[in-house]
Amino acid sequence: MGVATLDQVENQIARGFRYLQFSPEIEALFRKEYAAERVRLAVIWGVIGVFIYDLVYFGDRTMLPDVFNELLVVRFLVFTPFVIGCILAVRRWPDALLYDVLAVAIAVLGVTLPMAAATQSASSYLFVYQNGNSAAFLFFVIALRPRFFAVVIGLALLCASHFTTTRLTGAFDDVTYSGIITFYLTLSIFLAVSAYFLEQKDRQNFLNQLRGSLLYRQLERNAERDELTGLLNRRSLARVGEMLWNDAPRLAPVSAILLDIDHFKRFNDVHGHIEGDACIRAVSQCMRDTVDEASFVFRFGGEEMLVLVADREPLQALAMAERIRTAIERLGIAHRGLGNGCVTASLGVASALATETTLEKLLQNADAALYEAKHMGRNTVALASAPKVGAQVA
Repeated sequence: MGVATLDQVENQIARGFRYLQFSPEIEALFRKEYAAERVRLAVIWGVIGVFIYDLVYFGDRTMLPDVFNELLVVRFLVFTPFVIGCILAVRRWPDALLYDVLAVAIAVLGVTLPMAAATQSASSYLFVYQNGNSAAFLFFVIALRPRFFAVVIGLALLCASHFTTTRLTGAFDDVTYSGIITFYLTLSIFLAVSAYFLEQKDRQNFLNQLRGSLLYRQLERNAERDELTGLLNRRSLARVGEMLWNDAPRLAPVSAILLDIDHFKRFNDVHGHIEGDACIRAVSQCMRDTVDEASFVFRFGGEEMLVLVADREPLQALAMAERIRTAIERLGIAHRGLGNGCVTASLGVASALATETTLEKLLQNADAALYEAKHMGRNTVALASAPKVGAQVA
């Protein structure tokens, strides 16, 4: 789920997020999920909101008949097309900030347009009519649900618009007007506080879900990784093999490089198992650093390592194996069981078209080539041209 690590998520949970802001890595993931969720619901809330908004047509006709034509224009020819455009925009560019901006714009326009027309009305129902804007405040915070900072800005703009247009109607005395202000300010404070706690809960749920996802991935990774070396283990070999065989182009070869550390039993006898483990880790790291990103490196068993890679010609795989052999020799790990010698490795290479072989057969050929490399004196690389059987060399 992105680049955030489990440690970063757990630190964020421990620190909290009083100001509704995560660390940059986690915040980027939250914004991405937030935008995806809001875009998914944009069409639903857009249709519902426009339907309710245009349904007030009947109230316009009965309460403000003297500006009914103007209200028809602002509802059906201005606001409705604007909302449709906003829905298309957020679906085309799913971005958290864009959604917040458009949510604020929809709410402010929805309140301002009918009240602007109402400033020209002499109706005695203006007090009842303006009360309908409370629904717009609620819809903005509860249904559209932009982030808290956008809610605060939006509510401030909604209040400013409503108070201004209400004043311009000239229909209310000072007592009534102050009552309208008190009601909408109280409503806005209540909605702002609710929006804060709603987003706090959303963010907490997001962190818990992200932590759960990362824990699951860590468990999956641990199940497929060798504990000593961090390389892929035998359990993951079938999955990777199936993936390579499915993804490999029809005429592209798949290559296996099987490596065995030379005289490793003698190394363990002389240096001990702790240094033996350190030797295996060093060789494993050397292999990881030497192969390319398209290669999969396994601890095949004991001191044996395996590299699987697709779309490499046999000579390319042979060259990769030679680079691995040279890199291990250059590590210069002392091997007192060989006098003044150092740790080396023998490697067998096998390549074949995915359509003409199986993983098991490819590994058998690489194993045969490995034993040939050992018979050739070790610290060398052999390329399998055909399945061969050699005597096992310790």
